[in-house]
Amino acid sequence: MAIKRKRYNADSPSATYDQADYEALRMSQIPATLARQGSLHFDSAEDASVFFARELDYIKTETYDVLYPEFTAASLFPHTSEVDPGAQSVTFYYYDKSGFAKIIQNYATDLPRTDVKGKPTTAGIYGIGDSFGYSVDEMRASRYARKSLDIRKGESARYAIERELNRIAWAGDESTGLVGVLSESNNVPVLTLPTNAAKTSTKWVDKTPAEILNDVALMQSYIATLTKSVERPDVLAIPTEAYLHIANTPRSDQSDKTILSWVLDNSPRLKSIVEAPELNADSGISPYAKGENPQGVGFMFTKDPKKFTIEHPLPFYQHPVQPTGLEFVVPCEAKTAGALIYYPLSMLIIPGI
Repeated sequence: MAIKRKRYNADSPSATYDQADYEALRMSQIPATLARQGSLHFDSAEDASVFFARELDYIKTETYDVLYPEFTAASLFPHTSEVDPGAQSVTFYYYDKSGFAKIIQNYATDLPRTDVKGKPTTAGIYGIGDSFGYSVDEMRASRYARKSLDIRKGESARYAIERELNRIAWAGDESTGLVGVLSESNNVPVLTLPTNAAKTSTKWVDKTPAEILNDVALMQSYIATLTKSVERPDVLAIPTEAYLHIANTPRSDQSDKTILSWVLDNSPRLKSIVEAPELNADSGISPYAKGENPQGVGFMFTKDPKKFTIEHPLPFYQHPVQPTGLEFVVPCEAKTAGALIYYPLSMLIIPGI
Protein backbone atom coordinates (compact mmCIF):
# COMPACT_ATOMS: atom_id res chain seq x y z
CA MET A 1 0.00 0.00 0.00
CA ALA A 2 1.44 3.36 -1.01
CA ILE A 3 2.34 5.80 1.73
CA LYS A 4 0.47 9.08 1.50
CA ARG A 5 2.46 12.10 2.57
CA LYS A 6 0.76 15.15 3.99
CA ARG A 7 0.92 18.35 1.97
CA TYR A 8 2.79 21.07 3.80
CA ASN A 9 3.52 24.72 3.10
CA ALA A 10 6.03 26.20 5.50
CA ASP A 11 5.04 29.74 4.54
CA SER A 12 1.34 29.20 5.15
CA PRO A 13 0.00 31.18 8.15
CA SER A 14 -2.21 28.18 9.01
CA ALA A 15 0.77 25.79 9.37
CA THR A 16 1.15 24.54 12.93
CA TYR A 17 4.35 23.85 14.84
CA ASP A 18 5.51 22.08 17.96
CA GLN A 19 5.50 24.56 20.84
CA ALA A 20 8.37 22.82 22.63
CA ASP A 21 10.54 23.04 19.52
CA TYR A 22 9.62 26.70 19.12
CA GLU A 23 10.60 27.52 22.70
CA ALA A 24 13.93 25.71 22.34
CA LEU A 25 14.67 27.59 19.13
CA ARG A 26 13.56 30.94 20.55
CA MET A 27 15.82 30.62 23.57
CA SER A 28 18.87 29.94 21.38
CA GLN A 29 20.80 32.65 19.52
CA ILE A 30 20.78 30.90 16.17
CA PRO A 31 17.41 32.22 14.83
CA ALA A 32 18.45 35.79 15.70
CA THR A 33 21.72 35.32 13.84
CA LEU A 34 19.93 33.95 10.79
CA ALA A 35 17.29 36.69 10.91
CA ARG A 36 19.99 39.36 10.59
CA GLN A 37 21.00 37.95 7.22
CA GLY A 38 18.91 39.91 4.76
CA SER A 39 19.22 37.30 2.03
CA LEU A 40 17.07 34.92 4.09
CA HIS A 41 14.08 37.29 4.32
CA PHE A 42 13.21 36.87 8.01
CA ASP A 43 11.48 39.87 9.55
CA SER A 44 12.57 38.93 13.08
CA ALA A 45 14.17 36.26 15.21
CA GLU A 46 10.66 35.16 16.22
CA ASP A 47 9.72 34.59 12.56
CA ALA A 48 12.87 32.54 12.12
CA SER A 49 12.01 30.47 15.20
CA VAL A 50 8.47 29.85 13.94
CA PHE A 51 9.72 28.84 10.49
CA PHE A 52 12.18 26.24 11.80
CA ALA A 53 9.76 24.98 14.44
CA ARG A 54 7.27 24.30 11.63
CA GLU A 55 10.00 22.60 9.63
CA LEU A 56 10.89 20.29 12.53
CA ASP A 57 7.23 19.56 13.20
CA TYR A 58 6.92 18.57 9.55
CA ILE A 59 9.89 16.22 9.93
CA LYS A 60 8.22 14.55 12.91
CA THR A 61 4.88 14.16 11.13
CA GLU A 62 6.49 12.62 8.08
CA THR A 63 8.66 10.28 10.14
CA TYR A 64 5.71 8.97 12.14
CA ASP A 65 3.85 8.24 8.88
CA VAL A 66 6.62 6.09 7.38
CA LEU A 67 6.24 2.30 7.72
CA TYR A 68 8.93 -0.29 7.20
CA PRO A 69 7.30 -3.55 6.05
CA GLU A 70 10.61 -5.42 6.06
CA PHE A 71 10.48 -5.45 9.86
CA THR A 72 7.94 -8.23 10.15
CA ALA A 73 7.65 -8.37 13.95
CA ALA A 74 5.58 -5.16 13.87
CA SER A 75 2.91 -6.72 11.66
CA LEU A 76 3.14 -10.39 12.68
CA PHE A 77 3.09 -10.25 16.47
CA PRO A 78 0.63 -8.75 18.98
CA HIS A 79 2.06 -5.53 20.44
CA THR A 80 1.09 -3.71 23.62
CA SER A 81 2.20 -0.58 25.48
CA GLU A 82 0.39 -1.30 28.75
CA VAL A 83 3.40 -0.82 31.02
CA ASP A 84 4.20 2.72 32.16
CA PRO A 85 7.38 4.08 30.51
CA GLY A 86 8.73 4.90 33.98
CA ALA A 87 8.73 1.24 35.06
CA GLN A 88 12.04 -0.61 35.31
CA SER A 89 10.54 -4.10 34.92
CA VAL A 90 7.27 -5.91 34.27
CA THR A 91 6.05 -9.07 36.04
CA PHE A 92 3.43 -11.52 34.86
CA TYR A 93 2.27 -14.85 36.29
CA TYR A 94 1.85 -18.36 34.94
CA TYR A 95 -1.27 -19.79 36.58
CA ASP A 96 -1.94 -23.50 36.96
CA LYS A 97 -4.91 -25.36 38.42
CA SER A 98 -4.37 -28.00 41.09
CA GLY A 99 -6.62 -30.47 42.94
CA PHE A 100 -9.39 -32.86 41.93
CA ALA A 101 -13.06 -33.63 42.53
CA LYS A 102 -14.67 -36.91 43.64
CA ILE A 103 -18.03 -38.52 44.21
CA ILE A 104 -19.36 -37.62 47.67
CA GLN A 105 -22.04 -38.91 50.07
CA ASN A 106 -24.77 -36.92 51.81
CA TYR A 107 -23.42 -34.61 54.51
CA ALA A 108 -19.85 -35.28 53.40
CA THR A 109 -17.22 -33.05 55.00
CA ASP A 110 -14.09 -34.36 53.25
CA LEU A 111 -14.48 -32.32 50.06
CA PRO A 112 -11.23 -32.28 48.06
CA ARG A 113 -9.57 -28.87 47.91
CA THR A 114 -8.74 -27.22 44.59
CA ASP A 115 -6.54 -24.18 44.10
CA VAL A 116 -4.75 -21.99 41.62
CA LYS A 117 -0.98 -21.53 41.77
CA GLY A 118 0.85 -18.63 40.18
CA LYS A 119 4.51 -18.53 39.16
CA PRO A 120 5.90 -15.03 38.58
CA THR A 121 8.12 -14.12 35.64
CA THR A 122 9.86 -10.75 35.50
CA ALA A 123 11.23 -9.02 32.41
CA GLY A 124 13.44 -5.95 32.51
CA ILE A 125 12.62 -2.81 30.54
CA TYR A 126 15.42 -1.19 28.55
CA GLY A 127 15.71 1.98 26.53
CA ILE A 128 16.92 2.31 22.94
CA GLY A 129 18.03 5.68 21.63
CA ASP A 130 19.63 7.68 18.84
CA SER A 131 19.37 11.22 17.46
CA PHE A 132 19.50 13.35 14.35
CA GLY A 133 20.21 17.02 13.79
CA TYR A 134 20.50 19.97 11.43
CA SER A 135 23.34 22.46 11.26
CA VAL A 136 22.94 26.21 10.87
CA ASP A 137 24.21 25.96 7.29
CA GLU A 138 21.54 23.38 6.46
CA MET A 139 18.89 25.71 7.83
CA ARG A 140 20.30 28.58 5.78
CA ALA A 141 20.26 26.45 2.65
CA SER A 142 16.71 25.29 3.36
CA ARG A 143 15.38 28.84 3.68
CA TYR A 144 17.44 30.22 0.79
CA ALA A 145 16.31 27.49 -1.62
CA ARG A 146 12.76 27.68 -0.23
CA LYS A 147 12.79 23.93 0.37
CA SER A 148 11.91 21.92 3.43
CA LEU A 149 14.60 20.40 5.61
CA ASP A 150 15.64 16.90 4.55
CA ILE A 151 13.27 14.44 6.27
CA ARG A 152 15.58 11.51 5.56
CA LYS A 153 17.57 12.23 8.71
CA GLY A 154 14.45 11.72 10.82
CA GLU A 155 13.55 8.61 8.85
CA SER A 156 17.04 7.21 9.42
CA ALA A 157 16.76 7.76 13.18
CA ARG A 158 13.44 5.97 13.33
CA TYR A 159 14.68 3.17 11.07
CA ALA A 160 17.61 2.43 13.39
CA ILE A 161 15.37 2.19 16.47
CA GLU A 162 12.73 0.10 14.68
CA ARG A 163 15.43 -2.26 13.44
CA GLU A 164 16.68 -2.82 16.99
CA LEU A 165 13.14 -3.35 18.33
CA ASN A 166 12.54 -5.88 15.55
CA ARG A 167 15.76 -7.75 16.36
CA ILE A 168 14.84 -7.97 20.04
CA ALA A 169 11.28 -9.14 19.28
CA TRP A 170 12.65 -12.03 17.24
CA ALA A 171 15.91 -12.98 18.97
CA GLY A 172 15.98 -11.17 22.31
CA ASP A 173 19.18 -9.68 23.67
CA GLU A 174 21.72 -11.70 25.65
CA SER A 175 23.45 -8.71 27.25
CA THR A 176 20.24 -7.49 28.92
CA GLY A 177 18.36 -10.79 29.25
CA LEU A 178 15.50 -9.59 27.05
CA VAL A 179 13.59 -12.50 25.52
CA GLY A 180 12.56 -12.90 21.90
CA VAL A 181 10.28 -15.47 20.32
CA LEU A 182 13.31 -17.47 19.11
CA SER A 183 15.41 -17.15 22.27
CA GLU A 184 16.79 -20.38 23.70
CA SER A 185 15.58 -19.48 27.20
CA ASN A 186 11.90 -18.89 26.39
CA ASN A 187 10.66 -22.48 26.98
CA VAL A 188 9.15 -22.71 23.47
CA PRO A 189 9.30 -26.32 22.16
CA VAL A 190 11.64 -27.10 19.25
CA LEU A 191 10.78 -29.64 16.55
CA THR A 192 13.45 -31.29 14.39
CA LEU A 193 12.05 -32.17 10.96
CA PRO A 194 12.79 -35.50 9.27
CA THR A 195 15.21 -35.49 6.35
CA ASN A 196 14.16 -36.00 2.74
CA ALA A 197 14.10 -39.39 1.03
CA ALA A 198 17.78 -39.08 0.17
CA LYS A 199 18.58 -38.47 3.88
CA THR A 200 20.55 -35.36 2.94
CA SER A 201 18.47 -32.36 3.99
CA THR A 202 15.53 -31.11 6.07
CA LYS A 203 15.09 -27.98 3.90
CA TRP A 204 11.79 -27.65 2.06
CA VAL A 205 13.52 -26.69 -1.20
CA ASP A 206 15.08 -30.17 -1.16
CA LYS A 207 11.84 -32.03 -0.41
CA THR A 208 8.97 -33.31 -2.50
CA PRO A 209 5.46 -31.82 -2.11
CA ALA A 210 4.37 -34.92 -0.20
CA GLU A 211 7.28 -34.59 2.24
CA ILE A 212 6.47 -30.92 2.84
CA LEU A 213 2.81 -31.73 3.51
CA ASN A 214 3.92 -34.39 5.98
CA ASP A 215 6.11 -31.79 7.74
CA VAL A 216 3.17 -29.40 8.14
CA ALA A 217 1.01 -32.21 9.52
CA LEU A 218 3.83 -33.19 11.91
CA MET A 219 4.08 -29.62 13.27
CA GLN A 220 0.37 -29.50 14.06
CA SER A 221 0.21 -32.99 15.52
CA TYR A 222 3.30 -32.31 17.67
CA ILE A 223 1.62 -29.37 19.43
CA ALA A 224 -1.70 -31.22 19.61
CA THR A 225 -0.03 -34.18 21.33
CA LEU A 226 2.04 -31.98 23.61
CA THR A 227 -0.96 -29.96 24.84
CA LYS A 228 -3.79 -32.48 24.28
CA SER A 229 -5.13 -30.12 21.57
CA VAL A 230 -5.46 -27.21 24.00
CA GLU A 231 -3.11 -25.12 21.86
CA ARG A 232 -3.84 -24.67 18.17
CA PRO A 233 -1.27 -22.42 16.45
CA ASP A 234 -2.74 -20.62 13.45
CA VAL A 235 0.23 -18.83 11.79
CA LEU A 236 3.37 -20.33 10.27
CA ALA A 237 6.25 -17.97 9.48
CA ILE A 238 9.00 -19.41 7.27
CA PRO A 239 12.17 -18.24 5.49
CA THR A 240 11.94 -16.53 2.10
CA GLU A 241 13.45 -19.49 0.23
CA ALA A 242 10.93 -21.94 1.69
CA TYR A 243 8.00 -19.59 1.12
CA LEU A 244 8.80 -18.97 -2.56
CA HIS A 245 9.25 -22.71 -3.07
CA ILE A 246 5.82 -23.70 -1.75
CA ALA A 247 4.17 -20.67 -3.39
CA ASN A 248 5.46 -21.67 -6.83
CA THR A 249 5.52 -25.48 -6.70
CA PRO A 250 2.39 -27.46 -7.72
CA ARG A 251 0.85 -29.83 -5.20
CA SER A 252 1.33 -32.59 -7.79
CA ASP A 253 1.71 -32.98 -11.53
CA GLN A 254 -2.06 -33.37 -11.82
CA SER A 255 -2.96 -30.42 -9.57
CA ASP A 256 -3.55 -26.77 -10.44
CA LYS A 257 -2.91 -25.76 -6.83
CA THR A 258 0.42 -24.87 -5.28
CA ILE A 259 1.63 -26.48 -2.06
CA LEU A 260 0.89 -23.22 -0.25
CA SER A 261 -2.74 -22.95 -1.37
CA TRP A 262 -3.36 -26.66 -0.79
CA VAL A 263 -2.08 -26.50 2.80
CA LEU A 264 -4.19 -23.45 3.63
CA ASP A 265 -7.29 -25.01 2.07
CA ASN A 266 -6.86 -28.30 3.93
CA SER A 267 -5.52 -27.25 7.36
CA PRO A 268 -8.47 -26.15 9.51
CA ARG A 269 -6.19 -24.84 12.28
CA LEU A 270 -3.68 -23.01 10.11
CA LYS A 271 -4.96 -19.61 8.93
CA SER A 272 -1.88 -18.22 7.22
CA ILE A 273 1.66 -19.01 6.08
CA VAL A 274 3.87 -15.94 5.80
CA GLU A 275 7.37 -15.05 4.71
CA ALA A 276 9.73 -13.58 7.31
CA PRO A 277 13.24 -12.59 6.14
CA GLU A 278 14.38 -12.62 9.78
CA LEU A 279 14.09 -16.42 9.63
CA ASN A 280 16.50 -16.79 6.71
CA ALA A 281 19.75 -18.69 7.21
CA ASP A 282 21.70 -15.53 6.32
CA SER A 283 19.55 -13.06 8.27
CA GLY A 284 22.08 -12.46 11.04
CA ILE A 285 19.09 -12.05 13.42
CA SER A 286 17.87 -15.55 14.19
CA PRO A 287 19.97 -17.48 16.76
CA TYR A 288 19.80 -20.38 14.30
CA ALA A 289 21.45 -18.26 11.58
CA LYS A 290 24.73 -18.09 13.47
CA GLY A 291 27.67 -20.41 13.99
CA GLU A 292 29.32 -22.81 11.57
CA ASN A 293 26.03 -24.25 10.28
CA PRO A 294 23.50 -21.42 9.87
CA GLN A 295 19.94 -22.64 9.30
CA GLY A 296 16.67 -21.20 8.21
CA VAL A 297 14.00 -21.64 10.86
CA GLY A 298 10.22 -21.86 10.92
CA PHE A 299 8.08 -20.35 13.66
CA MET A 300 4.50 -21.51 14.26
CA PHE A 301 2.41 -19.55 16.76
CA THR A 302 -1.05 -18.47 17.82
CA LYS A 303 -1.60 -14.81 16.96
CA ASP A 304 -3.39 -13.82 20.14
CA PRO A 305 -2.32 -11.23 22.77
CA LYS A 306 -3.52 -13.66 25.44
CA LYS A 307 -0.74 -16.05 24.37
CA PHE A 308 2.15 -13.58 24.02
CA THR A 309 2.87 -9.91 23.33
CA ILE A 310 5.78 -7.73 22.33
CA GLU A 311 5.77 -5.08 25.04
CA HIS A 312 6.96 -1.56 24.19
CA PRO A 313 6.25 0.70 27.18
CA LEU A 314 7.47 3.63 25.06
CA PRO A 315 7.07 3.31 21.30
CA PHE A 316 9.30 5.46 19.09
CA TYR A 317 9.35 9.00 20.48
CA GLN A 318 11.06 12.19 19.32
CA HIS A 319 11.98 14.73 21.98
CA PRO A 320 11.87 18.48 21.39
CA VAL A 321 14.82 19.98 19.55
CA GLN A 322 17.92 20.79 21.61
CA PRO A 323 20.31 23.57 20.49
CA THR A 324 23.93 22.37 20.65
CA GLY A 325 26.52 24.84 19.39
CA LEU A 326 25.72 25.54 15.75
CA GLU A 327 23.42 22.55 15.45
CA PHE A 328 19.91 21.56 16.50
CA VAL A 329 19.73 17.96 17.74
CA VAL A 330 16.54 15.88 18.04
CA PRO A 331 16.96 13.00 20.52
CA CYS A 332 14.87 9.87 19.84
CA GLU A 333 14.11 6.91 22.07
CA ALA A 334 11.96 3.86 22.68
CA LYS A 335 11.62 1.34 25.52
CA THR A 336 11.01 -2.37 25.26
CA ALA A 337 10.54 -5.40 27.50
CA GLY A 338 10.93 -7.81 24.57
CA ALA A 339 8.54 -10.74 24.16
CA LEU A 340 6.29 -11.60 27.10
CA ILE A 341 5.36 -15.23 26.43
CA TYR A 342 2.44 -16.28 28.62
CA TYR A 343 1.87 -19.68 26.97
CA PRO A 344 5.11 -21.07 25.48
CA LEU A 345 3.32 -24.20 24.23
CA SER A 346 1.23 -22.05 21.89
CA MET A 347 4.41 -21.75 19.79
CA LEU A 348 6.78 -24.05 17.96
CA ILE A 349 10.30 -23.46 16.61
CA ILE A 350 11.29 -25.55 13.55
CA PRO A 351 15.03 -25.32 12.65
CA GLY A 352 16.33 -26.44 9.28
CA ILE A 353 13.21 -25.72 7.29
